[in-house]
Amino acid sequence: MPTEHALRSRLFQASPHEVDALALEVLRFQAERCPVYGEWLRALGRDPGAVHRVEDIPFLPVSVFRDHRVYGGTGEPEAVFESSGTTGQRPSRHVVADLGLYRESLLSAFRLVYGDPAEYAIIGLLPSYLERPNASLVHMVKVLQEVSGHSDCGFCLDDHPALADRLARLEQQGQKTLLIGVTFALLDFARQHALPLEHTIVMETGGMKGRGEELTREEVHSRLMTAFRIEQVHSEYGMTELLSQAYATAEGRFTPAPWMKVLVRDPYDPFSLLPPGRTGALNIIDLANLYSCSFIATDDLGTRYPDGTFDVLGRLDHAELRGCNLMLSG
Repeated sequence: MPTEHALRSRLFQASPHEVDALALEVLRFQAERCPVYGEWLRALGRDPGAVHRVEDIPFLPVSVFRDHRVYGGTGEPEAVFESSGTTGQRPSRHVVADLGLYRESLLSAFRLVYGDPAEYAIIGLLPSYLERPNASLVHMVKVLQEVSGHSDCGFCLDDHPALADRLARLEQQGQKTLLIGVTFALLDFARQHALPLEHTIVMETGGMKGRGEELTREEVHSRLMTAFRIEQVHSEYGMTELLSQAYATAEGRFTPAPWMKVLVRDPYDPFSLLPPGRTGALNIIDLANLYSCSFIATDDLGTRYPDGTFDVLGRLDHAELRGCNLMLSG
């Protein structure tokens, strides 16, 4: 089995051609270190040493994070990220052994797409998330703001006039700004304070959370582009169970970080993968999840393209989730 130090030192250095091989090493590491994932492999009758292609890796259903402690660290964790969940449902919990690993993943991926966070004033419009102390999205924005160091970094709860004034002043100064927010909050702000944003990137993280009508991503982006007179709305794809993010700078097509890989499975047959261009449920490899599980079968529907980018079209309904539920109850 590869050593922990050897794996960690290579996580963010591997070339695209090396990622598949590294993923197989991480598979064998986690089969030993993460009891929940090891039990999952044994329940499926899969020997990690006999898996030689990433397409054959067994992916852990994301729902397992709600019911089990998916952890492969040797000491006490440094954090526990917790999802909002839905009414009557237990939240998903991601036990994080090393926040330094999360930080390295976050900053490395951000710099690849946007450059140095220090160039931006970073403003979070995350009202519902700020009410939860363990939200990974809030931690993500706080790290970016800390690295930025700009005096106008901060969060906005419901004082939209103050946010509009701050953005107008930053625009007048020609300051590069990142406004990152949940969908419903950005739409509320845009309805009340339409203003031209020439130097500001508007980034939505998804999530209507039952606030108003459900809109497609295209409809959301269209409304925001009209209100702010911008040509593109950017998107961030992440989740409590992942320590890495993917970004879409145009047309909703996400580019995963180099240490991530997205595959698409048949929602009715969770062990069958679909070719690029077909729509199904997303399986995500995130090698930054070194001390939990790097192989997550999500509940998101989407399409993977030949260049490795992907889009997200919605969520699986209960009927489509039956395959995962049957796996868990077997």
